[in-house]
Amino acid sequence: MFGYRVPAPDEAMLISGGRRGLGGAPFRVVTGHGKFVLPVFRKTRFLTLAMCEAEVVETCVTRQGIALTVRAVIAFKVGNDTESIINAGQRFLSDQDQMSVLTGRIFAGHLRSIIGSMTVEEIVTERQKLATEVLDTSKTEMAKIGLHVDSLQIQSIDDGDTGYIEAMSAPHKAAIQRQAQIAQAQATQAAAEAEQEAERKKAEYARQTAVVQAQYTAEVDRAQAQAAQAGPLAEAHAQQEVLAAQTELAERAARLRQQQLVAEVVKPAEADAERIRVLATAEAERMKIQAEAAASYDRVALDRMLIDQLPLIVKEAASGLSGANVNVLNGADGLGEIAAGLVGQGLTILDSVRRNLGTPEGGSENGSANGSAGKGSGSKDSGNADNSGAVGEFQRLLGVPSGRTGSPVEIE
Repeated sequence: MFGYRVPAPDEAMLISGGRRGLGGAPFRVVTGHGKFVLPVFRKTRFLTLAMCEAEVVETCVTRQGIALTVRAVIAFKVGNDTESIINAGQRFLSDQDQMSVLTGRIFAGHLRSIIGSMTVEEIVTERQKLATEVLDTSKTEMAKIGLHVDSLQIQSIDDGDTGYIEAMSAPHKAAIQRQAQIAQAQATQAAAEAEQEAERKKAEYARQTAVVQAQYTAEVDRAQAQAAQAGPLAEAHAQQEVLAAQTELAERAARLRQQQLVAEVVKPAEADAERIRVLATAEAERMKIQAEAAASYDRVALDRMLIDQLPLIVKEAASGLSGANVNVLNGADGLGEIAAGLVGQGLTILDSVRRNLGTPEGGSENGSANGSAGKGSGSKDSGNADNSGAVGEFQRLLGVPSGRTGSPVEIE
């Protein structure tokens, strides 16, 4: 539209004529929007707000008296506030390129001043400190002319032919070279170790491969051998099974034969032996009973003979006194005592005979029974021999010739 002016985004439109601007400025500042401008009565000019660059190459002398050539780059622009635009417009509107020239000169002066207070070592090792100090000292002056510095970069520092910086870096270079050599040696060693390790792994892999191949070969050979032996082994197993079956059949036949022998020979023999044993036991019991009966009969007969011969004993004793000269002192009582003495002698003889025969005093019948029970089973001939001896002893005491015995008495 006619008379309507709009500044670019990186420009400030300065309108002169008419009423004054802020703070009595000879123009009004318009940024970011348009404005109607009367063509005849108003005049518009544009001030750049874009980034500008200034390069400074300055020879500075350090505190040590060593000359250094410093190259720096300054990035700056007109401030965005109205006051900075007014200050910059009043100074650079007619020749805006002078902003870079003036900025370079301002920073060159501050570089000389600050570097003169520092050593080479500080300048080289602390470049950021140098840039910060230059910015801080120049900020006020730059603000007065409406400029704002965004950054300051020290690009290079050169001592010319003095060789100070190079000499200063020599120990570091040597250390770096030494570290580089050490690192190179370590890298070489590591490479050699890695190569050796790779060779070892390769050899180990080859060994394992050979072992596995040998195992596979052995398994194949073993399988082939087993396959070759399968036929003979099967035949041998079959023969072994046949032998085992024949052995079992023979064992069964032997057990059957053993059972037959037991049934045909052992059992009949055992039955015969048992029959003979029973018969022998019965015969022995019979002979024992006969012997006991005979012994009991002889003792009863002996006791009966002793009783029968007792008057004869007394008579024989009295006949011994018939030719004797006996004086009887007590009359009838004396004769009674003599008779009693004869009877007592007879009883003593009887008792002596019984002791010699082993007959107890409790009676002939009880003694015979107890004697038979105590002696157990005996033979008939032994009992007859003992009783014959007893009768002979009795006949000797009576003076009776041998072979003269009384007739036996039967006992029901």
